[in-house]
Amino acid sequence: MFSGSHQPGDRTLRLAVLASHEGTTLQAVIDACASGELNAEVVLVISNNSQCGALRRARAATIATAHISGKTHGDQFARDSAMLDALRDTNAQWVLLLGYMKKLGPQTLDAYQQRIINTHPALLPKFGGQGFFGRKVHEAVLAAHETESGATVHLVDNDYDTGPLISQVRVPVLADDTAEQLESRVKAAEQTLLINTLKGLSQTRHASNY
Repeated sequence: MFSGSHQPGDRTLRLAVLASHEGTTLQAVIDACASGELNAEVVLVISNNSQCGALRRARAATIATAHISGKTHGDQFARDSAMLDALRDTNAQWVLLLGYMKKLGPQTLDAYQQRIINTHPALLPKFGGQGFFGRKVHEAVLAAHETESGATVHLVDNDYDTGPLISQVRVPVLADDTAEQLESRVKAAEQTLLINTLKGLSQTRHASNY
């Protein structure tokens, strides 16, 4: 899926993905690109975890990968610089944080301002912020006796889950839900929401002009 330079007027979104774990939402994006459902191309996958499933999925799809962590680049400035260099080398237009567990550095945030998207498995601003990730989110939703949960796509700023909202989808919480069951339904809704949001970006001239 790795291709050459972006051509003027080409509306294909060039996406870079940052992920720390298994990469199931990354796979949903890869599949949507491959099927033609999404007019986009994943050009790079970066992870802080060299053994994560996201990197394996990227390599299986012949997508460029990079492992950037404290082990590969000692300090935060070096990691930030390496990430920005990798993004620029692949001409990435948009950056997707799909289960990425680290904060981005100021250089990357500045260079990709308003072009970094995160997905979160809850209806932000509820159940967001540091410590709310993965199944912990769904356990918290159930503990609070919420009647609905959902997923959010939002722009990224310099804190956890606080950027401007782009889109949301609501998912009912069933009376006999376990955290695992709720997580499964929310994840499916989250993936669909992300794909639909990216479709909207690919259909705008604004997205193609980066």
